[in-house]
Amino acid sequence: MPRIAINGYGRIGRCVLRALHERGWQQWLQVVAIDEPAADLPSMAYLTRFDSTHGRFPAEVGVEDGALLVGGRAIPVFHARDACEVDWGALGLDLLLECSGSFQQRAQADRYLAAGAPRVLVSHPLASAADVDATIVYGVNHERLDGSERVVSAASCTTNAIVPVLRVLHAAFGIRHGHITTLHSVMNDQPLLDGYHQADLRRTRSAMQSIVPVSTGLARGIDRLMPELHGRIETKAVRVPTLNVSALDTTLQLARDSSVAEVNAALRAAAGAGPLAGLLGYTELPHASTDFNHDARSGVVDGSLTRLSGARLVNLLIWFDNEWGFANRMLDVAAHWLGRVNTRSP
Repeated sequence: MPRIAINGYGRIGRCVLRALHERGWQQWLQVVAIDEPAADLPSMAYLTRFDSTHGRFPAEVGVEDGALLVGGRAIPVFHARDACEVDWGALGLDLLLECSGSFQQRAQADRYLAAGAPRVLVSHPLASAADVDATIVYGVNHERLDGSERVVSAASCTTNAIVPVLRVLHAAFGIRHGHITTLHSVMNDQPLLDGYHQADLRRTRSAMQSIVPVSTGLARGIDRLMPELHGRIETKAVRVPTLNVSALDTTLQLARDSSVAEVNAALRAAAGAGPLAGLLGYTELPHASTDFNHDARSGVVDGSLTRLSGARLVNLLIWFDNEWGFANRMLDVAAHWLGRVNTRSP
């Protein structure tokens, strides 16, 4: 049974463990350790058992002798401020899931390898493509993994939501240029009340009272995954006062004439069959964002809101659960990568 560990047990780390159990994968993918520097073990157990966004955990959760008990299985817990102080090699790991969001450079990832982790899957994009052996959007380019990689990024929630859509439309119509605005739910780097904890002055403002513009690396992520669109897509992002589920307001200039019906037909077909089935969704129902809470798909195109200005300027809205969808894609990448590794040592 492959052995994995989780470093950083916040929103994504807890969602990864929950997704493992909801999918029944704990029977063949074993979590053998968690490192969480910011919380004590009882708090970790409590927030695993009860989640305001995703509900109760689907198995019994408790605490015993420095371990988190989940479904009757003990997971040893560390509280190392520097995750490289953990002897990952002594755990017999096959893969470390880095969910802390705490580093951007390859040199930092290499420290995990030096501490005994044979491979690291990172829950965010790193500063440059050279900092990882591969950046993977599952369903788009996961087949490129061959088992030789040491550090892999699972990209970002927004990249996982938009790149499949761009791939479909670029193949069907060609994309000349585009602009994407991410409407993202609040995150825990924002204060409930105005506070001084951020260098970004906008992020000092109350998350629950304001729509807050923030920086985004989405354009860089698109360039990395789709070099054929390099420099053609611009992006911006705003945080909106909802707890979960985000949307991508996407405007694209197509290379040939089209229609709303033709654009929707291409996206509906991709969602229904082929490598994106089950990852890309399509709907024409009158939805609100809350309808996609705990939706494991990477993104869902709302075809009822597709608009075309002239014959080539198309506007789309794509819903995505920024926590749950991404956590599930991390597991998909992990499983596929470990399948390619088999018993080979790095």
